[in-house]
Amino acid sequence: MVEVKGSARARSRARLCAVILRPATRAELPAVLALLADEEKVVDPGSVVVTTAYERAFADIEADSRNEMLVLTDGGLILGCLQITYIPGLGKGGAERALIEAVRIRADRRGGGLGRELMERAVARARARGCALVQLTSDKRRSEAHRFYASLGFARSHDGFKLRF
Repeated sequence: MVEVKGSARARSRARLCAVILRPATRAELPAVLALLADEEKVVDPGSVVVTTAYERAFADIEADSRNEMLVLTDGGLILGCLQITYIPGLGKGGAERALIEAVRIRADRRGGGLGRELMERAVARARARGCALVQLTSDKRRSEAHRFYASLGFARSHDGFKLRF
């Protein structure tokens, strides 16, 4: 008898089902900051300095029902993160919109569908909350990220402007 294993895609999908998307805890702040520190390499969370400004920002996010710092985990290892801010507004019939920022996947785990899984689950959260739309910004130089977001159904609909202080 020959054992037939599932396709590579089916095995990958099964692995992705095992990952968990949930709010980050304070203890995970160094790992989140490590993901945000450098997109091109894995940064050791032990080397990240957690300043009082980071502590305060995390506490503010955690205390605000309109903000979530989410982590994608597998067996306790943080594989990715993103922040969602739910914005009330008078447009779109008074519905909230979700703003997604700080999207990161560990550099050594990219290319296996984790980014898609992270974004799809975040969009599902926003939809379940009743948001009318999800929006995000991405640096103009990140053409690979732009192709990725387009593959998820995001459309380039506006030009963004920032005023830095």
